[in-house]
Amino acid sequence: MDSIDRKIIQELQKDGRITNNDLAAAVNLSPSPCLRRVRKLERDGTLQAYTAVVDHNKCGWPISVFAMIRLQRHDEATVQTFESHVRNLDMILECFLMAGSADYLLHIVGKSLADYETFVKGKLHTIPGIASIESHITYGTVKRDFQLPLE
Repeated sequence: MDSIDRKIIQELQKDGRITNNDLAAAVNLSPSPCLRRVRKLERDGTLQAYTAVVDHNKCGWPISVFAMIRLQRHDEATVQTFESHVRNLDMILECFLMAGSADYLLHIVGKSLADYETFVKGKLHTIPGIASIESHITYGTVKRDFQLPLE
């Protein structure tokens, strides 16, 4: 990845809907080479998706929880079962494999605390192999950014 690719990525992180002509102008390329570079970044997986960032509250999901999960065992079957279940639960926005006291960190959204409780009791607790769930409920956001510092 060279400096032009980094500039392209920075511009796309600011505005994923930027036109190719505007992107080319912003990175000092003509449109055709710019588009070729974007397509290459998409093919090699550097650019993985284009999406809209939404306000959870305005969309009816005001509860944001970070749940630390510890597994009972770390054998392949337990790990695969857990990860497979997590991938299929829509209220889980992100799942991170962790080092330290927790095995996983989940970012979960809910419509209310009661909704989150129902989710934990009806979905998380039913996943085999979980030893513990420690929930951390947020009450505000200080910073939420999606742009990697590529400079």
